[in-house]
Amino acid sequence: MEYKRTFQSIIALHQEELPFMLQERECQLPIQNGRIVTVTGIRRCGKSSLLGLAVNKLLQAGVPNKNILFVGFDDERLIDLKAEHLDGILQSYREMYPTINLKDVYMFFDEIQLVEGWELFVLRVYKNYCKNIFITGSTAKMLSEEMASALRGWPDDYREYTLSFQEYLSFKSIRANKYTESGAAVMANAFRAYCKEGGFPQVVLTEGKAEKVKMLQSYFNTMLFRDMMEHYHISSPSEVVRYFLKRVMNNITKPTSVNNIYNELKSQGLKVSKDSLYLWLDYACNIFLFHRVPRYTRSLVKERSIPAKYYVADTGLCNAVLLSQSEDEGKALENIVYLMLERTIGVDGRVFYFSENSECDFVVQHGDNISELIQVCWELNAQNMEREVSGLRAAAEVTHCQKCKIITFNQTDTLSYGDITIEVVPVWMY
Repeated sequence: MEYKRTFQSIIALHQEELPFMLQERECQLPIQNGRIVTVTGIRRCGKSSLLGLAVNKLLQAGVPNKNILFVGFDDERLIDLKAEHLDGILQSYREMYPTINLKDVYMFFDEIQLVEGWELFVLRVYKNYCKNIFITGSTAKMLSEEMASALRGWPDDYREYTLSFQEYLSFKSIRANKYTESGAAVMANAFRAYCKEGGFPQVVLTEGKAEKVKMLQSYFNTMLFRDMMEHYHISSPSEVVRYFLKRVMNNITKPTSVNNIYNELKSQGLKVSKDSLYLWLDYACNIFLFHRVPRYTRSLVKERSIPAKYYVADTGLCNAVLLSQSEDEGKALENIVYLMLERTIGVDGRVFYFSENSECDFVVQHGDNISELIQVCWELNAQNMEREVSGLRAAAEVTHCQKCKIITFNQTDTLSYGDITIEVVPVWMY
């Protein structure tokens, strides 16, 4: 068997590492639900750690080490692995532990989307041998297309993100009472640092600004070359794709016009079709680099035709890629607020932006109802008060939603305008 020794080595090495030394995350996976558990999210956000934490919970529940089958498909020894080789994992494990029934094994497949055709193997294993299967992948396509068609509704889906601010505090061992003056100061300083370095776990745990920036730039390059250009077979020069992604990054908080970027590239003599740019934007969303926020409208046709806003998966990544262009704290704050909404909104929730005569940053919808209107600004003052308030009032008039907030860096207040009450809250208390 071509990969037998490799599979056995990977399985044995992971078993020797148990329990994994990992820090807890807010998201926790079920360990006994009889469904295929899937975890998606941007590269390096901590998906593998979620699997590791699930393994630790199993060990605490009395599951023996030898009943844990853990394979990471980003191992360079598996770079040419094909779907027809995957059955070798089961054969290799059976040879290692001939007396253990596969139904008593917990199988963890990390970054399995790297193997084309993997879903049929997982489906066969689930139907015939083992109900305890955990999977991670770094593309949205893994769930939307491959999983949906092949696994027919069996997966229990989870999404992981880079660290939330609360997780960031935990990773940094920062403890403070946000309701005291001194504690609030600690929280505010920590949030400034969070805006700059972001929430990739390994970056947060790394010392030194230069080292953090280097690591983040390495993440971006891997996403550019491996996740986008190689995976989607993009033939255009890498510098064109890089320029496009940076251009979208630099435009966060504003609607992104692909047509404008196309004209910019054309004026520089860089040949790429407009259709390709639209595809690249979809690909970037598929790998979770960007998150799309459409404009609020009652017309589905208009929603699809009006330029959307795109928020980046991590402000630290954005800062490291754009460098001197990335000092806008207001942009970072708005991006972070969006990510807060994204991770907590639930399966029936959607986020829009509002833009008519005035603008409102976020319209939060649950089911058919608008549940909240949110403006974001670093500091609310006399110069921007009218703009922020008028945006909320305009959105409230159209959506009939009366729950309004202005999220700031460090301000607390309550504003009343007719029948609308606006709560002003610091982001680290939201």
